[in-house]
Amino acid sequence: MPLKIDMHTHIIPKEMPRFAEKFGYDGFIHLEHHKPGFARMMKGEQFFREIEANCWDAQLRIEEYATHHTRMQVVCTIPVLFSYWAKPHDTLAVSEFLNDDIARLVADYPQHYIGLGTLPMQEATLAIRELERCKMIGLAGIQIGSNINDRNLNEPEFQPIFEACQSLGMAVFVHPWNMMGTKHIEKYWLPWLVGMPAETARAICSMIFGGVFERFPGLRVCFAHAGGSFLPTIGRIEHGYNCRPDLVAIDNPVNPRDYLGKFWVDCITHDPVMLRYVIEMVGEDKVTLGSDYPFPLGDLDIGAFIEAMGLPDATIEKIFWQNTADWLGISIT
Repeated sequence: MPLKIDMHTHIIPKEMPRFAEKFGYDGFIHLEHHKPGFARMMKGEQFFREIEANCWDAQLRIEEYATHHTRMQVVCTIPVLFSYWAKPHDTLAVSEFLNDDIARLVADYPQHYIGLGTLPMQEATLAIRELERCKMIGLAGIQIGSNINDRNLNEPEFQPIFEACQSLGMAVFVHPWNMMGTKHIEKYWLPWLVGMPAETARAICSMIFGGVFERFPGLRVCFAHAGGSFLPTIGRIEHGYNCRPDLVAIDNPVNPRDYLGKFWVDCITHDPVMLRYVIEMVGEDKVTLGSDYPFPLGDLDIGAFIEAMGLPDATIEKIFWQNTADWLGISIT
């Protein structure tokens, strides 16, 4: 059985400060441990989600992973905790708390956990300062949202952060959040089913057309959920580039298809036919094993469908751990 590294998992500290009380305004998440093994995530008095102990219990996570022959997890915060909307220094304080918790986890269980930090992306100076500290405390990279307060990732204020990630060798994981149009699609869980894939495509297109990959060729970026709706619509995106370059190619003259294979995507397709397509599009070196554990929309069998696809052993090894090691820029022993 090949080594498995699940590079897309989320975690939260068991005890969260009441940041709203500390900072004097609402919107921050806190936990209510209302019964053993469960907690309610609350935004002030508003219920957000019920979570189980595998969101915070390090040993329980290891035991659950072992049932899927998975040894290591790359852990990052739950996107609702990004707090980009808050005052920058308050977001920095939240980020420091979350990053310190993950760093302790990695230090306590180095054979089982690799950590990604979170940053106050709305203020580049603070973000870079925390990025440097993330590297110092042993984190391998950062997780960022698909947009920052509705600003696309190509905007000038984010470029110094990407430059610093490249310089420091810190990997970047882009996760959808703050889904555009949510208030119009609230029914049927559409923000998660339709909005999230669109958000990831938005992020990829913004970084391509905005020239981010051209400016920072050493930047190692992985996009969640198999790149969302970007890869299934690359034909339309390329056609738009070809037929209306006056609208599409105004900041970067390079064909968007040329970037296939220059970034990573996780394998969360829930569909072997789609995964074969994703592998064909980006190459077997750029697909990573991810689950979105412990949330129910994830692949909680952690790659079992991949093992049943009849892929060559070498391809499975790449997906299960080698590509993640390459993206993170680390060696695995």
